[in-house]
Amino acid sequence: MSKPSQAGAATAWPADPLAWWRAASAYATDAVQRGVLFADIERQVGDQYFAQRASKTPNVLHFPSAFVMSGLDLPRPVNYGLVRILPPENQPCDPAKRPFVVVDPRAGHGPGIGGFKPQSEIGAALAAGHPCYFVGFLPDPVPGQTVEDVMRAEAAFLRRVAELHPESEGKPAVIGNCQAGWQILMTASVWPELFGPIIVAGAPLSYWAGDNPMRYTGGLLGGSWLTALTSDLGHGRFDGANLVQNFEQLDPANTLWSKPYKVYANADTEAERYIDFEKYWGGYVFLNDVEMQYIVDQLFIGNKLSTAQLLTSDGVRIDLRNIRSPILVFCSYGDNITPPAQALGWITDLYASDDDVRGHDQTIIFSTHDSIGHLGIFVSGAVGGKQHRKFASAIEQINLLPAGIYRASVDDATPQEQQLLHDPYLLSVRASGLDEIRAIVKPDAQSERRFDAAARVSDINLALYRSTLQPWVRALSTAQSAHWLQALHPMRLQFEAWSSLHPLAPLVRACAESVRQQRRPVAEDNPFLQLQQRFSAAMENSLDRFRDRRDNLYALWFDMLYGTPFMQALAGHEDGDGAPVRPHPGATPEHLALLRERLQQIEQSVDRGGVLEATLRGLLSVLAQRRSVDERYYHLAAQLLEQSAPGRWSQAELRAAIREQALVLMHCGSAAIDAIPQLLRDTPADTIREAAAAITRMAAIDAGQGDDDAAVAAALQRVQQLFEQAAAAQQPPAAPPKAAPRGRKGER
Repeated sequence: MSKPSQAGAATAWPADPLAWWRAASAYATDAVQRGVLFADIERQVGDQYFAQRASKTPNVLHFPSAFVMSGLDLPRPVNYGLVRILPPENQPCDPAKRPFVVVDPRAGHGPGIGGFKPQSEIGAALAAGHPCYFVGFLPDPVPGQTVEDVMRAEAAFLRRVAELHPESEGKPAVIGNCQAGWQILMTASVWPELFGPIIVAGAPLSYWAGDNPMRYTGGLLGGSWLTALTSDLGHGRFDGANLVQNFEQLDPANTLWSKPYKVYANADTEAERYIDFEKYWGGYVFLNDVEMQYIVDQLFIGNKLSTAQLLTSDGVRIDLRNIRSPILVFCSYGDNITPPAQALGWITDLYASDDDVRGHDQTIIFSTHDSIGHLGIFVSGAVGGKQHRKFASAIEQINLLPAGIYRASVDDATPQEQQLLHDPYLLSVRASGLDEIRAIVKPDAQSERRFDAAARVSDINLALYRSTLQPWVRALSTAQSAHWLQALHPMRLQFEAWSSLHPLAPLVRACAESVRQQRRPVAEDNPFLQLQQRFSAAMENSLDRFRDRRDNLYALWFDMLYGTPFMQALAGHEDGDGAPVRPHPGATPEHLALLRERLQQIEQSVDRGGVLEATLRGLLSVLAQRRSVDERYYHLAAQLLEQSAPGRWSQAELRAAIREQALVLMHCGSAAIDAIPQLLRDTPADTIREAAAAITRMAAIDAGQGDDDAAVAAALQRVQQLFEQAAAAQQPPAAPPKAAPRGRKGER
């Protein structure tokens, strides 16, 4: 099939009536054949749906796996499980590398999307030589299972992975997609000692931020009482098909037209891709009523995660500032589920300044994509082969970054860089800060007041429902009625209505086989085909315009409803009151005392250390002049370290030293640089000069490529002088020249 013609291109109609008739006949034949093939493709999708539903552990993993641990066996059982991904025979894992754990979202669909394709998060980890594990789940939750129970299960899984890899220096790196992202960060807040670097992809964490229409839904429906009603009608379970339906309603053009039209228009080539994707899309799962109610009340409507307002059942505060591992946030401007504002808003919610971030010893890296959609963040082969591939291969570089906020980008490498890295892409990291995060998030105090009013109304409506209607609904709801409601859900009916069980299916299947043998695709320049393409483009445009107007109306209605003085007063806000509705979580007296003690330690460590501390201090002072650094610096540093002191320092020791020296430089400035000779007082001169040469080689990367060369050269010259001063002090003074022997008296 030809690609759709560009909008506005004129259709060339034949002048000859006979030619016109031939074009019409050819198009009609092709259209009917494509219709038959499309119907047969949908039949296969229906068959696949029934087969997947009959499976005990349905998933869409592309990779073979071996069972490791079941959440059903835990003291607080859950429907989650841990498996090990088996690497290909020609791509064995390195047992010394830190393991990766990929956690899939439980947000309506079944598990496996993180390993849906060879070029995926799991594929990227395996390609980098890391042992890889996957956390999935069963379709049905354990009765009474809670969000906290799942957190405890994830912690148990990570302990098990660490036990299986005692030879690995690093703790497991964890990837959380969408819903799994915020749940993993909640787990890491309570058990930070279990985690290595954390990558969250498309994970919403600040639910009032941004401007996407989904954030208005709860308020326009009166709050979470409808969630409680849906769970009660489901006999204590919330049907994940409702979540998928909400997702589809965000983009009616794709749901109602573009998605089926693409399969119909390309019926010869789209079948495999479409059938594979529908295997995931139709794998609906359930959540317990207490799980879904917690998620909606505490996160989606209450927005309590990003301001540390949540507590576990034993009183532990879930504070994202407790996480000590680097957090890499990957989001996209094309994502209408988790736009960058919702993925990054937690940073501005928690922190007031960059010093506050560093004071909590937290490393945050963010990377944005310009256009990829929500599912594409962890499904797209292009993203898996580029961003996730680089994140996995550069995970140790990411782990060594000092505390602070950074921005990462993945770009095409030059031929010289490809030769050095053996990779077509280059990961670059530059220092960022809260100002850049605020420019993305665009915090709006007035908007937050309206969302806070919506949250108060939600609490009121939920209490009214629970005290009036809920007892009646629960009394009338049975397992049988819940089963029929689920079976008749529109999302399920679209799969169940057409499969090989249908009386007409054998006829369609036979016709499709005949069509494939006698396929007569129409020519690309056929005017009727071009008309079809133009009609499709017009249909998409019309539905997009409908979506935009609908979303604008949602925003307008929400603002008009919850911005009124009455609603604001109902929420406890006085007119003109500038107080924030969600006070900054601030710092505890214990944390402030810890910071004062830590600052004293930093000031006292200015002249403490050896050649490692001096080299890191000098190198960091030089690289601080660069606008950004990339993985070439890391590879060269690792190479030089291996040559000069193989096995002397572990990754953990290097990470601690780098973070320590970065803090010393930040707080002590020039005094820290001037103290370098003191650090080298017990180091041989040859070792000092080797370290200085290594710093010079590192500084030479990208030399002459930017306008920061002068600052780099000045910083390098100062460091070189200090290292040479220290080396000269280690050399013994030259012996004085011997005096010439005197002759005997009288001799001349």
